[in-house]
Amino acid sequence: MSGRQHRETEIARRVRAKGLAAGRTSAQIADEIHEACASQFSTTRIKAHRLSYGIALADVIEQVRALFERDSKPTPGIGETLLSAYESGLKRPGPEYLHYLCTVYRVEPAALGYDGPCICGHGHANRAAGALGGSEAKEPPLLPTERQLNLQPMVTDPEAQEDENILRRTMLNLLHTDTNLNKALDGVVLGACEGIRRRMDETLVSATVSAAMLDQWEEATISFGRQYTTTAPLRLLCDVLLELSAVRTAMSRRQPIDLQERLCRMAAQLSGLSGMIMINLGDHRLARSFFRTGRTAADETGDRALRAWITARESLVPLYFGDAREALTLAKKSRDLAGSMPCAAQAMAPVVEARALAMMSGGDSKKEVVDQAKRALSRARNAFSHLKSEDQEDVAFGYTEKQLYFYQGDVLTKLGQTIEAEVVLGQALTKYQDHILDQTLIRLDQAQCRLIDGDVKEAVAIGVKALRLVSDEYLTDFIVRPAMALGQAIAARDADAPGLEDYYAELRRSRAQLKGGA
Repeated sequence: MSGRQHRETEIARRVRAKGLAAGRTSAQIADEIHEACASQFSTTRIKAHRLSYGIALADVIEQVRALFERDSKPTPGIGETLLSAYESGLKRPGPEYLHYLCTVYRVEPAALGYDGPCICGHGHANRAAGALGGSEAKEPPLLPTERQLNLQPMVTDPEAQEDENILRRTMLNLLHTDTNLNKALDGVVLGACEGIRRRMDETLVSATVSAAMLDQWEEATISFGRQYTTTAPLRLLCDVLLELSAVRTAMSRRQPIDLQERLCRMAAQLSGLSGMIMINLGDHRLARSFFRTGRTAADETGDRALRAWITARESLVPLYFGDAREALTLAKKSRDLAGSMPCAAQAMAPVVEARALAMMSGGDSKKEVVDQAKRALSRARNAFSHLKSEDQEDVAFGYTEKQLYFYQGDVLTKLGQTIEAEVVLGQALTKYQDHILDQTLIRLDQAQCRLIDGDVKEAVAIGVKALRLVSDEYLTDFIVRPAMALGQAIAARDADAPGLEDYYAELRRSRAQLKGGA
């Protein structure tokens, strides 16, 4: 024990002795210890409670393990190192560990310095734990089992129902009419999207998780990920947000402990998928909002791979909408979160880094920038080779070989490495049997390569073909932005290029489908 820790313990021992002599409870003594030590030693409230009992870290660990054993649960992984991290403020205990620490100290989460109620839904302050000793111990706790929790039926508020009805009507219109994107994606639909996202935020922040969880929701989430490349963005968005709304309703009711993490994981995945779809629809503001919601949900799971995936996907917003430096920052953050863990973000983040570096170079192929970007691509290929096979086949929650080829070709195009880019882009296009959005972006990159090499006529021809292959429901700002940039680059090279007028005609057809202000 260091001299600083020794002094902290001595002060706490004196405060405890005086408190016991005065007949104070352990919770009251903990408050006095926190008040006496916080300013000098940064003593947290959770540590003050342990000091108020005059016990060591090991004593608390053994009590937590005993409670797990009593509830017929597997031996927990909590140890002195993790508990010390909680006490130093470096980590926050998950919902389950927090519940048992509250049980050990016989207090509510707020007394330990954490916001929100305990997931068990029952107070701890008046329930004697009878395990740490002291004058307050009277009888063993009578905590409810998971089956004894009072689960309430799910109730959807009128505002949420109206938003869901708007999305259902939109879905029906898309299925049974020729409604174009300009009419379908209006302010009412966007308002419903934002309403569902906002209520999910409110539910997550309230820290009141629980209610019946169905396995079919997890299956539906996986299914939506598969449909990401084959279903029109707005059609898929309606499905995803209706599912997200159902998950939010479940989370608004207290659930058994073992279901909470599954709910938060689904909330993170569905919010992240909604953000990805919003990128495809060209609405970067709502995309950012959904990714922010996804981060909040992912943080509740403690899953670094999930948090890294959300961050990597979020980095595409500034990448596609004009801020390469922010994209680079987010990609590095995702890489740090992933660490050495084989996961989708470990392969995706370096690719975003390379693309951001290429964009920041502005087409200036300096050797150092090219080398730096190629090193990032090499890291991505190495990480991809270590992914599980199911992650290599999942286009939404994993990272596929065709995506790797496409983004590698995009980087090489932006760096002006046209010979390599042509080969890689050709390989990418042969692997794509779906996802017209990525196919279109690949063809626009191929046109850019031809333009860089001076073949203006072929660049225009490839560009026209790319736009003609895109149906109206996929024509969003996400496609029009790079298409406009290519058109401007062609016009700057040769304003009278053959076929350029046809190219602009396709662009005008595209812009007619956009929602106002995209």
